[in-house]
Amino acid sequence: MIETNTSKRNESLLQVLTTRHNVTANNIANADTPNYKKKSVEFQEELRRIVEQGKTDNLDLHRTHPKHFPVSTPGPVVPYRIVEDNNTSMNNNGNNVDIDKEMSNLAENQLMYNYMVDRVSGHYKKIKNLLNDLK
Repeated sequence: MIETNTSKRNESLLQVLTTRHNVTANNIANADTPNYKKKSVEFQEELRRIVEQGKTDNLDLHRTHPKHFPVSTPGPVVPYRIVEDNNTSMNNNGNNVDIDKEMSNLAENQLMYNYMVDRVSGHYKKIKNLLNDLK
C-alpha cells in the first residue's frame, strides 16, 4: 500500500471522528439517565500540533532489506482522549447532557467525517490512476 504521512494522518482522523460519533451518540442515548455525565473526545490541539510541525513524534520504522515486508507504525497518528465532564449539571437528576448541543455536535462531526472520507478516497483514487497510466 502506498501511504504518505498525510494519508496516515487522514485515516487516523477518520478513526478519531468515528470514536467522537460513538461518544456523542452515547451522550444522546443517555440524555435522560440520572447522574449521567456527558463525555467528549479531545484531539484538536494534538492535530494542530501535528499539522504545524508537519511530522509526528512516532518512531519511523524502516525496512533493512528490500525483500522484507513493509512495516507500518501501529496505533493512531492523531492521539485523542475521552473526557468526562463532572463539573456541570443541566437537570435536577444530576445529568448534564444538553440534547440540542449534542445533536449539533453530531451534525458537525458527520460533516467532518464526510469531508475526510472524500480526502482519503481521493488519495487512493490518484494512486490508482497513476498506476493505471503506467500500463
